[in-house]
Amino acid sequence: MLHETIYRSLYVQTRGVLKKELQECLRSPRAIRRSRHATQKGLKLRKIKDAVPISERPPEVEDRAVPGHWEGDLIVGSNNSYIATLVERHSRFVMLAKVENKDTQSVVEALIKQARKLPKELYRSLTWDRGSEMAGHVAFTMATKIDVYFCDPQSPWQRGSNENTNRLLRQYFPKGTDISGFSQAKLSAVARQLNERPRKTLQYQTPAEKFEACVAAIS
Repeated sequence: MLHETIYRSLYVQTRGVLKKELQECLRSPRAIRRSRHATQKGLKLRKIKDAVPISERPPEVEDRAVPGHWEGDLIVGSNNSYIATLVERHSRFVMLAKVENKDTQSVVEALIKQARKLPKELYRSLTWDRGSEMAGHVAFTMATKIDVYFCDPQSPWQRGSNENTNRLLRQYFPKGTDISGFSQAKLSAVARQLNERPRKTLQYQTPAEKFEACVAAIS
């Protein structure tokens, strides 16, 4: 892709490490470029029982035409602290959930709680990575009637909206921050700030405006 070529040329010219002046211009202060296609030696595929691969996800999810399809992940902080992040593909609407631990029961319970805040028409599916925290996905689906799909190994771009949102969230929760002290009310306030930010990909509408239009359409 063109953007990957541009990134790579910048890093090659500087022998793989950006000059300090260029690094300061980046949203993510990462000096060394790692291609999304790079493999990680020794990384084993996590086995999740009864996992449905992303290849079996309905086409309507891919083209973003129908609202109600979400992408999810965990943001990790220091001292084993976590936040579950959820992004709706059609509107880019964000929800954040406080998670007490990374074990699958804690994560699934937090996700069920968030899912029950929404009309079923606006929460049809969830796409997650291969993290073991979603090993209990069957319990989540039984409780919510929401289908769960899993990305291919080492393929975070298959949850592109969620990955982009997580990078934005690092402005609020920098790496190394203990995020266990943030209340659900604080997380919801951060999500509201992101949802009220106009997006070029939405023709400068906000995710909140886009999502509210979806809510109105089913009312």
